[in-house]
Amino acid sequence: MVDEALTEAAAVDLARGFKALGDPVRLRLLSMIAARAGGEICVCDLTDAFEVKGPTISHHLRVLREAGLIDGERRGTWVYYRVIPSALAPLSQLLDTSALALAAPTT
Repeated sequence: MVDEALTEAAAVDLARGFKALGDPVRLRLLSMIAARAGGEICVCDLTDAFEVKGPTISHHLRVLREAGLIDGERRGTWVYYRVIPSALAPLSQLLDTSALALAAPTT
C-alpha cells in the first residue's frame, strides 16, 4: 500500500479477510489457532474456551475458512484447524506502517 494504492480486486480480497476478523469470537478463534504449538488445534479444544455453543463456533470457523484464513482437516470425529500464513500476510502488510515512518520527512 505504501508503494501504490490498492486495486479494486485487491481491496475486495483484503476486505473479505478483514470482515471475517471483524467479529471478536472469530478474531479470538484465529488467535487461538495461530498460537497453538504444532500449528493446529482440534475443534474440541476450541469450543470449551467460549461461552457460545458448538454450532455458533462452527459458524465462525466456517466464516474464517470461507475467507481463506484457516483450513481444516477431518480426522475421525474431529476437525483440526490451522492458519494459512499466506492469507494473513497481505492483511498484516497492509497494516504495517513501519514503511510509512521511514518515508516520512524529518524535521
